[in-house]
Amino acid sequence: MSFSPAAHHPGGPRHVTIIEPLQRWWRIDWSELWANRELLFYLVWRDIKVRYKQTALGFIWALVQPLSAVVVFSVFFGRLARIPSGDMPYPLFAYTGTLLWQFFARSLNEASTSLAANERLLTKVYFPRLFLPASVVLAAVVDLFVALVLAVPFVIYYGYAPGWSVLLIPPVVFLVMLTAFGIGLIFSSFDVRYRDVRYVLPFIIQVWMFASPVVYPSALVPERWRSLFALNPMAGFIEVFRSGLVGSYHVPWSMLIVSCVAAVSFCVLGLFVFHGTERRIADVV
Repeated sequence: MSFSPAAHHPGGPRHVTIIEPLQRWWRIDWSELWANRELLFYLVWRDIKVRYKQTALGFIWALVQPLSAVVVFSVFFGRLARIPSGDMPYPLFAYTGTLLWQFFARSLNEASTSLAANERLLTKVYFPRLFLPASVVLAAVVDLFVALVLAVPFVIYYGYAPGWSVLLIPPVVFLVMLTAFGIGLIFSSFDVRYRDVRYVLPFIIQVWMFASPVVYPSALVPERWRSLFALNPMAGFIEVFRSGLVGSYHVPWSMLIVSCVAAVSFCVLGLFVFHGTERRIADVV
């Protein structure tokens, strides 16, 4: 957004700010975002408090959710379907993949509905609209951090230890945030006008999970489909995240590079779509 002062007032000098949308989607007003950074911190803290308000277990839910998913995956995919997991025990394989996936799924789901969920705030006061999807993505990092606390003893219990590839985990988490933020911008732009998004999105996330190496290794994907499979940014990120936690020296660099390009592309596309609808959000939400 750009700001310009109005003319003089008859009763004396009066400063009026006119809010106008930028004419180019790539011209993000970084100075405005930086000036309102405290609001972003407030929104993140609000989302964290609301998530666990009046809950008996509180942050323990961040541990219960991935553990319960791992139990189900281990029974149905590990024992019954006997899906291979390489040299890694299947519960550890599933847990390391589920951690990053649930972080992505929660970030994407909440970012996609963040605008409609804050209808009253949007229609009463102006602030950078990008802060709403950004705040829920940042708040989801807390759950990931809590779940990672359990991952360390879980990895050690099975006789593994993080190696040098653990250094890749922070940039991978950031790129996953970028992916969820970009796609969340796209869905949130449509959600303010078409509330069907909140019904379609869970199905998309569910299908996307089975298109990612959460419960199976990417080695099971036929060679002729590997290039197409790598276009899914979560494919490379999950494999690298898993390698970092268990200390594997095999890092799928080619898949990681493709995932990085896809993540940046999703973010750029999200900003483009969001800019096209931002000026009408308060009118249609």
